[in-house]
Amino acid sequence: MYQNLIFDWSGTLVNDLPPTLFATNAVLREHNVPAMELAEFRERFRLPYPEFYEEVLPGVAIESLEGLFRSAFGSSPEQVTILPHAREMMEWCRAQKIRCFVLSSMDSTIFNHQARELKMDHFFEEIYSGVIDKRDRIGEILTTHELAPEKTAFVGDMVHDIETAHHGGIASVAVTTGYDPEPRLRKAEPRHLFQDLSAFREWLESTPPQA
Repeated sequence: MYQNLIFDWSGTLVNDLPPTLFATNAVLREHNVPAMELAEFRERFRLPYPEFYEEVLPGVAIESLEGLFRSAFGSSPEQVTILPHAREMMEWCRAQKIRCFVLSSMDSTIFNHQARELKMDHFFEEIYSGVIDKRDRIGEILTTHELAPEKTAFVGDMVHDIETAHHGGIASVAVTTGYDPEPRLRKAEPRHLFQDLSAFREWLESTPPQA
């Protein structure tokens, strides 16, 4: 069983896909680009997110989009909710004394508000938010917190999360509750793939502790 878990936020612990799509479409409309339906957004969106925006709005500086995105995200008719099994997963990790961290590309201001409002921030030893390319920080996190790679896993819902785990030399755990469709996740070859955090927890419970 892993002793250290690094969690993605969006699509892994919380469902923020509806307000993210709402805010993205607000940005697109501002630049006279047609809005996307959910299926198209899931098919095209990727991290690091500046690459996505360069594709849909070529030549537009990402810095010029952030204010409108934040404003639209906050005014979305559908708000962020905790995903099923997420709180139970975090409570179980705390009971098992598993060290937990967050590594997220979510804007830090938005993240901090969400974590406080949803009463989830106290589960994590350290939070790394606003990270554009998670591959750039994974090594630092392992070193700073002295996390043994063979006892550590990164849990996420996107190909970028799997690539980050591979880059850091740690286990990759993919869940199908978020942004990337399951076939895309499988193609990225995660070490583990689960339908949700409940299935991951059940697997952990049945796995002997690591020496």
